[in-house]
Amino acid sequence: MICIRRARPTDAAAIGAVHVATWRTAYAGLLPDDYLAHLSPVRHAAGYEQGIADRRNGHAVFVAVASGPDAPMDRPGEGGAVIGFVSGGRARQGWLAQGEVQGEVETLYLLEDYRDRGVGRRLMRAMAAHLAAVGCRSAMLWVLKDNPTLWFYRHLGGRPAAREMIRFAGQPMEQLAFVWDPIETLLAATAPAPES
Repeated sequence: MICIRRARPTDAAAIGAVHVATWRTAYAGLLPDDYLAHLSPVRHAAGYEQGIADRRNGHAVFVAVASGPDAPMDRPGEGGAVIGFVSGGRARQGWLAQGEVQGEVETLYLLEDYRDRGVGRRLMRAMAAHLAAVGCRSAMLWVLKDNPTLWFYRHLGGRPAAREMIRFAGQPMEQLAFVWDPIETLLAATAPAPES
């Protein structure tokens, strides 16, 4: 069974491990091997622990937890194992939504073995519902142009709205901003399928 819930401070170590594992698979060949090899789950965990506790600007972190037969074979646990997460809040830059209160999905990471099972969509739904609840009328996210999961945001109805060059791991990279305006378009795209 896989459930989505609000993250707790005790989830920070698992979230840091998921962050590093997903970067090493998703960005292999895009970012330098040396950079990926030196990513630190402990350092990322410390940042996420702070992020879980800090709820200013509507910030929230949600986790996907697998238990029972869905739990990873290498990490069985009574409470389940964190296999993915999403974080976000009110947008750090509000220029993409003309004067509207805008939400931003800051991170969305899911272990490779759990992709194509609807878990990413469920995480996006949890964040979209949260952003709507804190008064955001639209949502956006930044994603590297060469990220292999770019199709996912298009599939959910994200509209490319901006692009910018950034320096990351010592090299120039292009990132794209996807927007859901109004936020109800993201809520509709991530709604559970009706049962027959």
